Amino acid sequence: MRKILTLLIICTLVLTISLTGVAQMKFVAIATGGTGGTYYPLGGALAQLISNHVEGLAVTAQTGNASIANCNLIGRRQIETAFSQANTTYWAYTATGILSDTQPITNLRGIASLYPETIHILATKASGVTSIADLKGKSVGVGAPNSGTAADAEIILNAHGLSFDDMNIDYIDFNEVADRLIDGQIDAGFTTAGYPTSSVINIATVRDIVLVPVDLDVAEKLVKEIPYYGLTQIPAGMYKGVEEPVPALATPALWICDSELDPTLVYKMTKALWENVDVLAQVHAQGKNITPETALAGMGIPLHPGAELYYKEIGLID
Repeated sequence: MRKILTLLIICTLVLTISLTGVAQMKFVAIATGGTGGTYYPLGGALAQLISNHVEGLAVTAQTGNASIANCNLIGRRQIETAFSQANTTYWAYTATGILSDTQPITNLRGIASLYPETIHILATKASGVTSIADLKGKSVGVGAPNSGTAADAEIILNAHGLSFDDMNIDYIDFNEVADRLIDGQIDAGFTTAGYPTSSVINIATVRDIVLVPVDLDVAEKLVKEIPYYGLTQIPAGMYKGVEEPVPALATPALWICDSELDPTLVYKMTKALWENVDVLAQVHAQGKNITPETALAGMGIPLHPGAELYYKEIGLID
């Protein structure tokens, strides 16, 4: 009887210790994007990095529709942190731009600016599309609903004198754009992601593709009007069959969070990111562009106090 009682006491102690450990563990999620883009692999790597270097914290990365949808998730307090384009994040926070008919999401806060996201406009050679003007009357995938890609597509088309009404559009994500281009179900598609992005690589592997350039005069005007856009080039040879550099627009990718997230926790996550950032370069080519020097690039929303404290400590801000 004494042995049974002793065993019960030991089991109770073990269970109590285990439950105490679970209670002390904190859980945070990062809303990313589709599996065919850059958000998803980098989000997974960042989640693992933070989990490994912040004691008592478990971080997971979740797929999603990205940018606008991610801002909405934080606005509804359905997720703690997310990746989002700098332009759409600012519009969501201020209810301006293409989101001027929405309510401002005032609980958005910044943790870090990560890397430039390049807007790929791609078409199959069989479609005959070589310019943005050629998209008129074509079937075009413009990104998932409420995604930054869909916002980029609308803005770029409008700047070039076109609208969604001028073509047959489908709100589909990176992977669906890839699948439908490969199957010949659409002529062209938009993908906003850090290059090289896996969905574009997949298309170029089995189909001859064209990366459609932006008109330089139009793009330069757009950059002046919208400060969160920048003019860039997709390098020659980045994708199979693309042998010349292609003029394109880009916008920074941000890591953002809910204003109510614990400042100490955000401080620790920010510190863990920048003290171990080299890990991300091993996961994706854009990882090498994630540097403290550009940690605030395109940050059009207030910093979270926890992140702000870290940047003050390292002298990035006064």
